[in-house]
Amino acid sequence: MSIRKKLSFSKIQRIKSYLSAKKASSRKKVGVLVDGPNMLRKEFNINLSEIREILEEYGDIKVAKVFLNQYAGEKLVEAIENQGFEPIITSGDVDVRMAVEAMEMIYNESLDAIALVTRDADFKAVLKKAMEMGKETIIIGAEPGFSTALKNSADIAIVLNEEDFVEEQVKT
Repeated sequence: MSIRKKLSFSKIQRIKSYLSAKKASSRKKVGVLVDGPNMLRKEFNINLSEIREILEEYGDIKVAKVFLNQYAGEKLVEAIENQGFEPIITSGDVDVRMAVEAMEMIYNESLDAIALVTRDADFKAVLKKAMEMGKETIIIGAEPGFSTALKNSADIAIVLNEEDFVEEQVKT
């Protein structure tokens, strides 16, 4: 096992331990939306199965979607499906489609928490609305370019590609 894998595994374990501690007596029902063009890039090395594993420590994933633009390759779409996520391909702006889906999740009474996987500050308003509606919010992103304003707008912020696990919690 390479040193990188050991660090990665160790970090995932720390994130999982943290989220396990956050669990209430009953499991949360979580919806997760992934900003594909923003996050599924070679330089970030984001693994959807790790995201699923992290969030399953927090609660039960009821909705898992990855938003892609029309240029997404068939292999990417297949890989997303194989990891249990629903690919949503849009010819328009991915952010707009993802925001609309997030708003539907906010008003879905069967979900307790919303997790967004993005670095884009445009989703700050979505997080604010989710909190107003009583949803817990989780933001998962990567550096460089992970909006500080976005991180500070969520209940839980997770930076995936940092050497050391850094958790930032806005609300208690």
